[in-house]
Amino acid sequence: MSRLEAKKPPLFISEPLTKDAVSQSLSLLSGILKSCYGPAGRLKQLHNGMGGYVCTTSQSSAILGRLSVSHPVLSVLTASVQNHISRFSDCGLFTAILCCSLIENFKSLNVAPCTVLKISKHLLSLCMDYLKSEACGCRVSVDFSSVETLLCLVRSVLTSKPACMLNKPEVDHLTTLILKAFMFTVPCHVETNAVLGKCVIVPVKGRRVADSTVLPGLLIETTEIHLANPLTVKRTCSNLVKVALFCVSMAGDLSNPEEGTITVHHGISLEMLELNQLLNIGKQLVSDEVGLVVCQKVIHPSLKQYLKENHVIALDRAGLCLMEPLSQMTGSKPIASIHLLSPSCYGSLKDVSIESFASKHFVHLIPKDTVVCSLILCNRNETAWDELKRACETAEHVLQLTIKEPLALLGGGCTETHLASYIRHKSCSLSASSFKDMDCSRTQYQLVADGFCRSLESVACSLNHDGGEILTDTVYGHCWFVPSGFPSVSNWSDLVSKCGCGINGNTENLNWRLLQGQFGSPVIQGCPEAPSVKVVDFLTLDCFVAKCSGLQVALETANLILDLSYVIEDQN
Repeated sequence: MSRLEAKKPPLFISEPLTKDAVSQSLSLLSGILKSCYGPAGRLKQLHNGMGGYVCTTSQSSAILGRLSVSHPVLSVLTASVQNHISRFSDCGLFTAILCCSLIENFKSLNVAPCTVLKISKHLLSLCMDYLKSEACGCRVSVDFSSVETLLCLVRSVLTSKPACMLNKPEVDHLTTLILKAFMFTVPCHVETNAVLGKCVIVPVKGRRVADSTVLPGLLIETTEIHLANPLTVKRTCSNLVKVALFCVSMAGDLSNPEEGTITVHHGISLEMLELNQLLNIGKQLVSDEVGLVVCQKVIHPSLKQYLKENHVIALDRAGLCLMEPLSQMTGSKPIASIHLLSPSCYGSLKDVSIESFASKHFVHLIPKDTVVCSLILCNRNETAWDELKRACETAEHVLQLTIKEPLALLGGGCTETHLASYIRHKSCSLSASSFKDMDCSRTQYQLVADGFCRSLESVACSLNHDGGEILTDTVYGHCWFVPSGFPSVSNWSDLVSKCGCGINGNTENLNWRLLQGQFGSPVIQGCPEAPSVKVVDFLTLDCFVAKCSGLQVALETANLILDLSYVIEDQN
């Protein structure tokens, strides 16, 4: 009998944020994430200690998914940000960097955590009310009758991912393709409960990005189909291709022994019974004028041959991920049994053809109404392709969120500095009754508000990786980046041409001040104005819904972590 060890008591860690190890780990995580932020962000290579696959990325979804954190405080932070990313895809780095900055700035204040919590909630409500108001100066409306703003949204996502290794013509090409693919997924006929279609990304690695294209319908890779084009396929009297979609194996497999006992009479072959049943299914499919059979799993070779002889195309091993878009595109109901086949389960297609890309061959399923499309995505190598795929999926999700809430926020650090200017202005004009409601003094409120604003400004400062100065103007509260190598006493008007988002140019008499996030900035007395121009080519924009959620998640997570009194770890 093996030796039994006595159970160890749990480890109690009081006031975890006061421990040096936690502060150092939090600072290290913050530094890693800040260095990844924006179009000039530095790339990270992640792999486990035993070697294996190496991920080169600057995207939060890839970094946080592969980064191992041991302390519970950091686990709370990363889990919170990952949950945000799973829901919105975008603004993960913004959320994580802001959360780290809020913890750092609030922790340094000589204000009780419960008071910080009340004041920060009030500051968050001021931000959200402002962002959702018509008077907001850092948001733009998205007009779906024009593509300019939508192109800016997609372009902003792609250019913020340097590991995709895209040049300007490639960014422009992919931006157009992603928007075109998204438009394919929007139903032509709007119903009460309209559902967006799906864009399926087809990988082609080792090819130029310029070779990428988008096609209506679905591409299913095959190595067995005879490459005659056009294909000879059975059609209905209405010249459509009837489709049967199976989500059950058609390989003639015997039942799993774990499902029960099977009694077989002498001389009976279960394999032949299964094959006969499959051939009976084939005869019914031919009789019902089915022209295309798609199976999620494997189709028996004899059934394939029978269907081919009757001009029915049989595609197997389609996989689970294609079943939903196939059903949505064709109107088919996935058939889950080879013993019961109802004609009501069939769907239809406009046409079927063969497409070839690089060394791959695909069967192209062309629908009557396009709600599903295929984005053939090319890039030079596997690493860049993986990063580009994540970026394209994020861009598509951003467009989906924008169709629900047709707004966008100014990017390039301008929303953060504009919000900081707005909060500084509002915090100076609060009435005495407001402080009484929050049970705090004016001084406490100003301290927390200043920490909140410095945290927002530190996110904007994280976009600068080359050591140049960062400015904000005193009219619009936007962010301006000065190239490195110029002294701080320079005439800023000679060194800046456009603000971070690109909406303001240096064409009027603007006054600038240095942004020094961690040391604070002088209070702006006036409320920042909204730019007069609302649509500009090559504007840098952020997803409104994702960034508003990121702001809330960052503050709520920071408050949760600051409020931790004990961490209890089981040591067994």
